[in-house]
Amino acid sequence: MQVKGHRSGFVNIVGNPNVGKSTLMNRLVGERISIITAKAQTTRHRIIGIVNKPEYQVVYSDTPGVLRPNYKLQESMLKFSLSALGDADVLLYVTDVVEKVDKNDGFLEKVQQLEIPVLLLINKIDLTNQEGLEELVMSWRERLPKAEIYPMSALNNFNVDRVQERILELLPESPPYFEKDALTDKPMRFFVTEIIREKALLTYQKEVPYAIEAVVEEYKEERDIVRVKATILVERESQKGIVIGHKGAALKKLGTLARKELERFLEKKVFLQLHVKVEKDWRNRDNMLKAFGYKLD
Repeated sequence: MQVKGHRSGFVNIVGNPNVGKSTLMNRLVGERISIITAKAQTTRHRIIGIVNKPEYQVVYSDTPGVLRPNYKLQESMLKFSLSALGDADVLLYVTDVVEKVDKNDGFLEKVQQLEIPVLLLINKIDLTNQEGLEELVMSWRERLPKAEIYPMSALNNFNVDRVQERILELLPESPPYFEKDALTDKPMRFFVTEIIREKALLTYQKEVPYAIEAVVEEYKEERDIVRVKATILVERESQKGIVIGHKGAALKKLGTLARKELERFLEKKVFLQLHVKVEKDWRNRDNMLKAFGYKLD
């Protein structure tokens, strides 16, 4: 592609929970920016990942899955997703071969009204056959007639390169929005909390991991080691007991998983201390949500 001037733009990724948005984000950025588990509501924040080349800068934004809120934390998550419709140069609407086309009609109505380019990405195509995929493409053409449709598999890296090429073709000419060596707008402490939360989602069952928030109390980078003290917040005493486990076994397992992942992420030895604290009903408390960086207005 011939580039006359420098191109920059915001490419926002939206869609329902569990369709593979975070896997796609990490593929597009080429780094592990967003945490990934098989559970819905893994992504709670709007997370930016930046791809820099001499001739362009792409600012990707991963958002929480669109859902009907049951408590204030989920209201905040929905606001992150809705805000992504308002400031994109290119919108990536991610669906998959499993979910129904009419799921979350209200959000789709907003997508349909956008004047910006919309790329509709049908993910996980390895889970269907050609006939099923063709039917799905036809259904989506009727639902979002202005969107360009790309079948793909983010997990298997199929057709991601074609999506990237199209994004670059659609980027407006503009100077960069961030320094050219920037990878994200989030501080290191944010990624520490995200990694701890990811491992909690993998360690605990049912409602417990959704009631967890991680807070970094201390982060010290030394020459050969990073020292981290973090608090895991839960909503009830019973959840605290589950997180700690019999003789501390569950918390120890979580700490080991998080420490190993942090060492991979930071490329340094990590000393991680975790303790658990009850903050009653924190998911519905404005002051707590604000402190954790969630969107309230």
